[in-house]
Amino acid sequence: MAHSVQPGELLPPTLRVRFLRRLSRTLLAALVTAAVVVPVSAAARPRIPAPTPAALAPPTTATLDKAYTANRANAAEASRMAAAHGDRTRAAADRAMAAPSRHFLTFDGRGQGLAVEVLGDLAHADRVAVLVPGSDTTLETYGRFRAGAAALQDRLNSLDHRHGTHGSHGTHGSTSRPHTAVIAWLGYETPGTVSTTVLTTGRAEDAAPPLTRFIRELRGVVGEKAHVSLLCHSYGTVVCGRAARGLDVDDIALIGSPGTGADSVSALRTSARIWAARGADDWIVNVPHVHADLFGTTVGFGADPVSPAFGAHVFAAGAGGHSDYFKPGTVSLDNLARIVLGDTWEVSRA
Repeated sequence: MAHSVQPGELLPPTLRVRFLRRLSRTLLAALVTAAVVVPVSAAARPRIPAPTPAALAPPTTATLDKAYTANRANAAEASRMAAAHGDRTRAAADRAMAAPSRHFLTFDGRGQGLAVEVLGDLAHADRVAVLVPGSDTTLETYGRFRAGAAALQDRLNSLDHRHGTHGSHGTHGSTSRPHTAVIAWLGYETPGTVSTTVLTTGRAEDAAPPLTRFIRELRGVVGEKAHVSLLCHSYGTVVCGRAARGLDVDDIALIGSPGTGADSVSALRTSARIWAARGADDWIVNVPHVHADLFGTTVGFGADPVSPAFGAHVFAAGAGGHSDYFKPGTVSLDNLARIVLGDTWEVSRA
């Protein structure tokens, strides 16, 4: 006989589980439908001309300046071509990247654009943070992404000076205070927030090989003893989840994550220490943590990285929203900086 639920009565456990699963699938279906029917302005945008990226060998400490110079020249040419095409927004973005103070390991002005920028002295760094962004990060919006990387570098410098000598061994000398560098890695074509691609692992699967290759090349610059941390935000956590198994990194931090596509830390199959955090006002909490087959494809990214069952080291992120993890003065930025520095005993837990 069917169970009739009276007002105020809780659903039995089995019915509650079924209801939650059905609700999650319904929400995912609604997201997919919205992504299909809501127009995306970028889809109709004419393609912006840009030069072919500079052909460079994998960087070494001796060739970093050559790479920086070549990519600045490429950005300057991309700016001229975008201006001639009538796209003042892209021209301005490219022109800013061509400034003498900017240091790019990679620059590609074609399409949405790709850019890998170094903040700090990579040639002497023994603490390196690589930031992997989420959806809607393009050359036009790159400034926001870079601002977070710059805030982290500033915080690393201030913590370093406050703590004095850490007694850590650098890769380029004897015991001394660590040298830090932050890398803003826009090395993949990010999905649009309003799109079907943001609900699947497709873009992440495409991004995993170049991220793995980049980390391997980075090790060629900083050496095997350097402490490398991967800080992944939003859809970027899906990228890091897909690449984790092949990455030679010490720490992976998942912030504002919709899920990684893995059900647990052990399923990531990595020796890196896994961290996770979510701000109290982050809307990502409303994303269902399920997998579902809809319209012939699998959408959703599975387990919540901040859940106890996932098994990550969960750290405090304060009251911030989805875009606030690298905001100066926040708990999340302080904790991320401590992870990068290797001061894990000072990371405040959630």
